[in-house]
Amino acid sequence: MPIVSKPHRTPSLKKEQASKAWYVVDAEGKTLGRLASEIATRLRGKHKPTFTPNVDCGDNIIVINAAKVAVTGNKETQKEYFHHSRYPGGMTATTLQNMRAKQPEKILYEAVKGMLPKSKLGAEMLTHFRIFPGTEHNLGAQKPIKLEL
Repeated sequence: MPIVSKPHRTPSLKKEQASKAWYVVDAEGKTLGRLASEIATRLRGKHKPTFTPNVDCGDNIIVINAAKVAVTGNKETQKEYFHHSRYPGGMTATTLQNMRAKQPEKILYEAVKGMLPKSKLGAEMLTHFRIFPGTEHNLGAQKPIKLEL
């Protein structure tokens, strides 16, 4: 029986073939988890038809107004971030309210980090993610495109 069409093959990108764009996202008034999941999807490259799981094919994301990200319920006072110094009894807990006062960009950073792969590839994807607590950023030379999430 003759073959009517060519065999279909799923495209598998190489690192050099991946096209990356720069996007800027305004986090003011956006819910933390919903924003973080959209950013993680973009960093991973899952929104592209050429997504390859073992290649960093995601985009570069710049987030402004990270200090004004919203949370629902009582998370502002009840949500805690844990850090351990690897010494006995070295665990410290910080509430979201204290984290927002001291390091507001770390709130979004930790949320997105938890949604990326726990591997060298995930660490590489996280380097393409820049967070600024205010309205200004210093990456204007990349000509980022405004992205509404």
